[in-house]
Amino acid sequence: MRRYHSLTRHALKLCHRAGRRSMASRPRALALAATLAAAALPAAPVQADENVMVVFDGSNSMWGQIDGVAKIEIARDVMGNLLGSWADERNVGLMAYGHRQRGDCSDIEVLVQPGQAARQTILDRVGAITPTGKTPLTDAVEQAARTLSYTDQPATVVLISDGLESCERDPCALAEALERGGVAFTAHVVGFGLASGDDAGSLACIAEKTGGEYISAANAEELGKAFDTVGAAVADAAPEPEPEPAPEPEAPAVTVTGPETAIGGSQVTVTWEPTLDAGDYINIVPFGSEPDDYGSYKSVRDNAELNLTAPGAEGLYEIRYIHRASGEVRGTDALEITRPEVTLSAGETVQTGAGFDVSWTPTINTADYVTIVPLGADEGEFGDYLTVRDNTEGALVAPAAPGLYEIRYVLKIDRSTVAARQIEVTEPEVTLQVPEAAETGAAFDVSWSAAVNSQDYITIVPMGADEGEFGNYVTVRDDTTKSLKAPAEPGMYEVRYVLREGRKTMASEPIEITEASVEVSGPSSVITGSEFDVSWTETINTQDYITILPAGSAEGEFGNYITVRDKMTGKLTAPADPGLYELRYILREGRKTIASAAIEVTEPEVTVSAPETALTGAMLEVSWTGTVSTRDYVTIVPIGTEEGEFGNYITVRDKTAGGLQAPADTGLYELRYILREGRKTIATAMVEIVAPEVTISAPGEVRAGEELKATWTGTVNSRDYINFVPAGAADDEFGDYTTVRDKSAHDITAPEEPGLYEVRYILREGRRVLARATVEVLPEDAQLSTGAAIDAPESAGAGSTIEVSWTIDETSADQRITVARGNQAIFTWLSARKITGAPPMEITLPEEPGVYELRILDVANKKVLARKTISLE
Repeated sequence: MRRYHSLTRHALKLCHRAGRRSMASRPRALALAATLAAAALPAAPVQADENVMVVFDGSNSMWGQIDGVAKIEIARDVMGNLLGSWADERNVGLMAYGHRQRGDCSDIEVLVQPGQAARQTILDRVGAITPTGKTPLTDAVEQAARTLSYTDQPATVVLISDGLESCERDPCALAEALERGGVAFTAHVVGFGLASGDDAGSLACIAEKTGGEYISAANAEELGKAFDTVGAAVADAAPEPEPEPAPEPEAPAVTVTGPETAIGGSQVTVTWEPTLDAGDYINIVPFGSEPDDYGSYKSVRDNAELNLTAPGAEGLYEIRYIHRASGEVRGTDALEITRPEVTLSAGETVQTGAGFDVSWTPTINTADYVTIVPLGADEGEFGDYLTVRDNTEGALVAPAAPGLYEIRYVLKIDRSTVAARQIEVTEPEVTLQVPEAAETGAAFDVSWSAAVNSQDYITIVPMGADEGEFGNYVTVRDDTTKSLKAPAEPGMYEVRYVLREGRKTMASEPIEITEASVEVSGPSSVITGSEFDVSWTETINTQDYITILPAGSAEGEFGNYITVRDKMTGKLTAPADPGLYELRYILREGRKTIASAAIEVTEPEVTVSAPETALTGAMLEVSWTGTVSTRDYVTIVPIGTEEGEFGNYITVRDKTAGGLQAPADTGLYELRYILREGRKTIATAMVEIVAPEVTISAPGEVRAGEELKATWTGTVNSRDYINFVPAGAADDEFGDYTTVRDKSAHDITAPEEPGLYEVRYILREGRRVLARATVEVLPEDAQLSTGAAIDAPESAGAGSTIEVSWTIDETSADQRITVARGNQAIFTWLSARKITGAPPMEITLPEEPGVYELRILDVANKKVLARKTISLE
């Protein structure tokens, strides 16, 4: 059952609401109610709130005949059966498909916008349809539903088709979606003169899924009856008698406040109190709309205020607070929409494709548009446009075709035009100047009288090329002269000035492109990988190439190359493989060869030599003869290594000898002379890498923090290391280290932590340990002796005298017992007494408390024979 209303009924409702609102708002509501009531005195019923769209089949198959008469003619004759008297009281529109272009699934057009009293207009437009193309009936039904705003209000589509869907869509699936998403969507389908093999199930499904009628008609009589039946089904939705006034509703639970008036399409601010639920809506609808009708709306969420876009059409409206859970209107406020008044300004004329300024005042809504369309274009059509945002001026681009046009200010809310001004688009006069001829691939100058639009193009295309085709091109910007590159193929061409808007040619001039005449030359032969001179007689374009590649290579292939730039000579590198080759001058444009010369690449004579054996990690002297390129390499690799692999290497540069570091592992190796070009080996020599004989020694014991001396023999490389680390550390772990350089000894400070340590000789190449010696680091107060021993107290009083005894295994001319601070250098002391007789000996200790050391020194031989610490208190 459809819902209908009258102005009288809603005038009464408004009066009732006015009694419940605040005193401030009551006069306005009463005035609106009185206006509505006065307008309602004739009590004429309003049309149903359900719009109708007739979708007519204009596909090529409608030329098919039934009883000698084309189906299109039969349908035209009985179309009046469908459009009964109801068509004068309802909003009815007409859409056709397949009536303009062959093979185009997008050929769908609204011929008559839904409106009242459209019966004769629809009949006239049906009489003018010329069947032409395909049957995109599914897209047509969908577009019809959207045109009728099927998600916001009841809508009916009447589909007339003589065939099945031919654009790969599922009409049944669409019908389900429309039924599911529409407010009250219905589709009636008339299948007319279907072929005997057609399965009409997909057409019937549209009606079944949406609650409509499906009727199949095989001839003129059946089609007339089918139209009668469908017309009656549509007419059944006619207005029903007005029900008795409903009981007076409860007072709204929400107070809604908006402006008294607003300009159509503008932003209006609405407040309410309280918010019942975050999912509720604020909705603006025509005054007296049903509770579940929707216009411009937003969810309230957790706000107490929001902005809505006012409807575009002037009239009386309601701002409603709608409770989402119940669908009930819980609060309202009256709103009068006034027609927007906008002034547009622009020039009287503009050239095709040119940018031009336009201004407007005021801006109704920042989302509105200003557009340019042909004079008399249908409402809602768009050409080039701009969004007004918060501006009052902007720029548009004129169409490519001259004629009379309109600049329109269009509301975003309903795409209605609220201001328009006429402008004439005229053909610009553009002239081009180009040379009579240019060589293939060369750059040549072209100039033009004036730029219509900075985004226009200058292009070169074959003479007589279709409109819109492009070759090499430049954008004109704000220049009047630029360089354009000629094509690679000779022949007659056109230089065209092309508008970016519509890609329309505004001016053209002929130009002949002639074959470029260039010669390229080089030596008759070169050796592989070498650099050689090449020259050419003329540079066509600075971005062209000179390349070398095997004789007979396919056009467009490349070997080593150089870019010609603005030179006439250059250097190329010969390939790594010997053979017959070609030098080619290649146009960058089209990669076309325009000159070539033969050249032979021969094998070079190169030797490389080195000692028969070398120590691991050592520097070995290598030499070579017949340098090909200064960037070639000499490398050392294990015998049998694959071509192209590298070990240690040097670049030959302009030398004939150099030092190469031997690998860390012993074995048989090859020296290889390798061309940089292609990494090809062209000479080899064998060398055996043998293990070096390296020794290292150090004291077996040392006290924490003291120095010890490490000595070594058999230095392999001056960049090898002496490393001091805890015993058991990984071979590649580093502690206190030094580079051996040209030394054979190094002083190392023992760490503070007692334990076993190692002094290691490490080969820099591969960081391999060649020799090691163990050192035990003792506590800093440990007694040390070498061929002697001291017997003395562990502690004594400061300044006291003690007895010291000793034993010594060897004799010397000058042996002494010294007293020194604990950290004092070995051969310095605070006091010393020469040993001249047998022990014991009395020694007087320092006056200052602390840790001291008693030492037996062989002064003559600079040796420490024994040491003992003593604490003084």
